Amino acid sequence: MREAAFIKQNKEKWLKFESKIFGNSPTNPDELSSLYIHLMNDLAYAQTYYPKSKTILYLNDLAARTFQKIYKTKPEKSNRLVSFFKTEVPLIVYKNRRFLYYAFIFFFVSVAIGVLSANSDTNFVRLILGDEYVNQTLDNIAKGDPLAVYKSGSNWGSHIGITIKNLRVGLYNYIFGIFGGFGSIYILFKNSLMLGAFQYFFYQHGVFWESVRGIWIHGAMEIFAIVVESMAGLVLGASLLFPSTYSRVESLKMGVKESLKIVVSTFPFTIAAGFLEGYVTRYSNIMPNWLSVGIILTTLSIISYYYFSYPKYIYNKLKNESL
Repeated sequence: MREAAFIKQNKEKWLKFESKIFGNSPTNPDELSSLYIHLMNDLAYAQTYYPKSKTILYLNDLAARTFQKIYKTKPEKSNRLVSFFKTEVPLIVYKNRRFLYYAFIFFFVSVAIGVLSANSDTNFVRLILGDEYVNQTLDNIAKGDPLAVYKSGSNWGSHIGITIKNLRVGLYNYIFGIFGGFGSIYILFKNSLMLGAFQYFFYQHGVFWESVRGIWIHGAMEIFAIVVESMAGLVLGASLLFPSTYSRVESLKMGVKESLKIVVSTFPFTIAAGFLEGYVTRYSNIMPNWLSVGIILTTLSIISYYYFSYPKYIYNKLKNESL
């Protein structure tokens, strides 16, 4: 069957889906589940016979929204906050997972550029990190405590100050996504470039391992959250640039709702990273390797699971429940 005939044959059914999903009238979850089965069949057919068609994007988006509608119309056994983090955000992340992949690819490429730039130009680190920080860190390295900068101030004061700063950076990262996503990419590039130059600086002075086992105690969640916030900015920008079958205004409204929820989901991780930086990182030089490495791997595993593996698990779980 030609794609045009396929669309003509199913157009009315898809419009019915949209009216059920976006309409204000109450909808029976069982009816939605039945509609969803037909929708998945159409999506599978389109993926098989029209693999490069925009019809797939449309149907995939419709399927994701049907999932959310099915879930929202079911009686909630837990409170709204729990369901937000447990189900709603993972479904949104799964739907927009390609933007998460894009953000991480750009992150790793930008870090590599930072490393290569620092390796080829001795003044690059000073240009990126500033003379004051570089000179202070060189003095600390000479004194045998390369991470002494993280020990300044009180535990509580450092925790609060760092957390507020990181939350502000995350919001800026997201908000600037309104410029077609390029604002978020720019902020991610700056931070990733700085990270690459920063780590190479410690490597250059023979204290790379000391920096890793200290900085990444809080950095695993902090940096990961920045990348996810960039993903949210990309989702926001894409909703404006690529409205698909919706009006640009309607697409932007949906993009704002979904991307904002993604950003909010990073807040607990950012707060946890601030706590670790204020209370734990400062003791990295006296704690055993197994403990510092264990903290790093645990925090990285938790946030990685939540944004990479858990969304797919929830998607498949709700899919099986609806069939």
